[in-house]
Amino acid sequence: MSMKRVWNSVRIARSVPYSLFTFGVSDLEYYLVLKPQAENAQVKIRKGEIKITKPLIVRPGDASLEFQDFYESEENDSLVQFLMSRTAAFSNLKLTNHAGKEEIVSDQVEEVVDRLNQKLDREDEDRIAILVAPEPLAGVALIRYAAERIISSAPENLTELREKGFLP
Repeated sequence: MSMKRVWNSVRIARSVPYSLFTFGVSDLEYYLVLKPQAENAQVKIRKGEIKITKPLIVRPGDASLEFQDFYESEENDSLVQFLMSRTAAFSNLKLTNHAGKEEIVSDQVEEVVDRLNQKLDREDEDRIAILVAPEPLAGVALIRYAAERIISSAPENLTELREKGFLP
């Protein structure tokens, strides 16, 4: 499977409208809906949170991006490192995943996504994302979501850095 197909096989069914903090820790809560690989297998839901720690002081050099608790296998670790090396240059960041217990549901993936969307709407919750991925690519879904939030937050983060006198 090509890297592009792997990246595109995961999706963000519901994102959040907020930017990440320029300094310190940002929390990205999520529901991860896992598509089963075997026919007649059940859909799983995993609730969790990604913590993105940005440095308080950015130092020159090439401090690498650090992932903690994203992968369930070494294969996923090398796959995501390969993808990230070709899609984005993030340095000095630490991403930590805290996943809760899995819940097994018997519905179809889209029914699960719809129910989660309705639940979050009822609770007026706009800080929890919904991600969908084939079960073996759970880590890729989390990395894609974090990467997209980092990229979309960059303009506001740069503006804040300029306003505080860190950038010309």
